[in-house]
Amino acid sequence: MLETHVIETAPNPRTTLIVLHGLGADGYDFVPICGELNLTAIGPIRYVFPHAPQRPVTINNGYVMRAWYDIRVTDLVREEDEGGLRESQQMIAALIDAERERGMPANRIVLMGFSQGCAMTLMTALRYPERLGGAVGLSGYLPLAGTATAERHAANADLPIFMAHGRQDPIVPHARGAASRDALRALGHDVEWHDYPMPHSVCAEEIADLNAWLLKQLA
Repeated sequence: MLETHVIETAPNPRTTLIVLHGLGADGYDFVPICGELNLTAIGPIRYVFPHAPQRPVTINNGYVMRAWYDIRVTDLVREEDEGGLRESQQMIAALIDAERERGMPANRIVLMGFSQGCAMTLMTALRYPERLGGAVGLSGYLPLAGTATAERHAANADLPIFMAHGRQDPIVPHARGAASRDALRALGHDVEWHDYPMPHSVCAEEIADLNAWLLKQLA
């Protein structure tokens, strides 16, 4: 099981947000940003912030860092690390399983991630065998896109998805995020898309848009 940092906004949480960080960060990275969300209308929240495994990353000269999978080339979709992606998918699915074993219904669990965490969110949510409450992908893309149609589970065939991206993103180009949005819409997903005049980061307007979407999905 992945190591996690857990925050509960009050006893007896009614919703779980599992938040996946980006390359080289750790589970604490998004604690301040989640602290800016105002979800009191849907009751207490359990935030689960897992730490990705340590692994060498090819584009960073093999330097060992927290990463959900290896990145071998800068365009992200050639030479994908299928083994690493699938390994992390299983570990993240186990976190969802653990929340359900604690009594949280699957449809009250939302997966959310930034950059590599976005990739893992989209990959895992589409394939999970119970209907989730939603998926949030920030500044990322859909990995192993060619297998999504065959591998996604019918339980999440209509999963609502929030995606947001910076128009000046030099790490995951805006066009890559938009292509993933289009691929998900072609699969039949209701994708709420936003983009902003920012680089590979998060902005206040984005947090407000995400807050509104979460309230809508989980009310």
